[in-house]
Amino acid sequence: MGKWWRCDIRYLLLLAVIPFIYVQMRLFGTQTDYADRLAAAVEAENHCTSQTRLLIDQISMQQGRIVALEEEKMRQDQECRQLRALVQDLERKDLKKLISNVQVPVAAVVVMACNRADYLERTIKSILKYQKSVASKFPLFISQDGSDPNVKNRALSYDQLTYMQHLDYGPVHPDRPGELIAYYKIARHYKWALDQLFYKHNFSRVIILEDDMEIAPDFFAYFEAGAMLLDSDKSIMAISSWNDNGQKQFVQDPYALYRSDFFPGLGWMLSISTWDELSPKWPKAYWDDWLRQKENHKGRQFVRPEVCRTYNFGEHGSSLGQFFKQYLKPIKLNDVQVDWKSMDLSYLMEDKYVKHFAELVKNAKPVYGADAVLKAYNIDGDVRIQYRDQMDFEFIARQFGIFEEWKDGIPRASYKGVVVFRYQTPRRVFLVGPDSLQLLGIGRT
Repeated sequence: MGKWWRCDIRYLLLLAVIPFIYVQMRLFGTQTDYADRLAAAVEAENHCTSQTRLLIDQISMQQGRIVALEEEKMRQDQECRQLRALVQDLERKDLKKLISNVQVPVAAVVVMACNRADYLERTIKSILKYQKSVASKFPLFISQDGSDPNVKNRALSYDQLTYMQHLDYGPVHPDRPGELIAYYKIARHYKWALDQLFYKHNFSRVIILEDDMEIAPDFFAYFEAGAMLLDSDKSIMAISSWNDNGQKQFVQDPYALYRSDFFPGLGWMLSISTWDELSPKWPKAYWDDWLRQKENHKGRQFVRPEVCRTYNFGEHGSSLGQFFKQYLKPIKLNDVQVDWKSMDLSYLMEDKYVKHFAELVKNAKPVYGADAVLKAYNIDGDVRIQYRDQMDFEFIARQFGIFEEWKDGIPRASYKGVVVFRYQTPRRVFLVGPDSLQLLGIGRT
């Protein structure tokens, strides 16, 4: 009994020891795993610390670079401020000089050409003779209508100008049978060229010449003075270099300028504001006569010289030599170098000119009778001769030899119905219309 009991106690002790040993082993395993994890965590922490220190070192280096860049920026800003101050100082010192060196063109000069190469060369040489010193004020263009190779090659042989070419192969349908299609092509060419110069090249004014013209020595000075009139007086539609009655026997004074209700053409300048109005309704043909219609010039007038600043030598052209021998060949081209900058042209302003011109007409001695031409020749001072209507004007004009032609109800070169010209001497002859004195505010005498 006692022996069996002792065996049971040992057996029970063994059973108790086995779980204890198992627990201890599990605890040891857990501690070992924890120690491994702790070691890994310590290693990771050490690595993280190392990386942090490396990052701190990099940040420190970047901060150093940032500080260096900030210092460089401050130095460059200081240099910029110094340069800006220097530029401003130079601008203050040289402003007038800089302004004087900037040249805004007065007007583009365009020569309208087609198929007359020899004529064109003569015209170009005449222009370049006087244009060289003012080339920046008056840049020169040649606009050719069509593809004549001689004209193109002649134009391109000059470095002092810009060549433009208008190629229009569209059909032309004249309004009336037998009309010359040349007048339709010319009108198309003019519109194209002026659109190019005003809207593509952005000029504020353009002077139009033709390929059969020579210019006077003061041509450019005249138009520079005219540009100021054109800008300041909107009742002036264009400045012209031409006088229809500018033949040698009818002119004397190279300084005299007049206003006219009749568009002269043949060397004229207009502004972009006028072209803005004309371009959309430009006619199919006969553009010059179209401009002479009241509905198109709308009461505006044209400034013209007594002595022409252009000479038309083109006997052969679209007009087939019309009037050339009688009216164009004898034209007097001005040969006096007028200093237009020193001239007071304020008398040509609308509000002053009526009174100015009325005074000239009023002071002229009235001449009557069928022998008025003879009487005018024998009177020393200015004279005026009244005409009753167009037929009467044509009769008197024929006796003197001036232009007889009328357009849209008025004679060539007229102002308020008055046509003025010299007659073989400095005396002026005023051919006065039936309503002219009233329009000028002069009482009948």
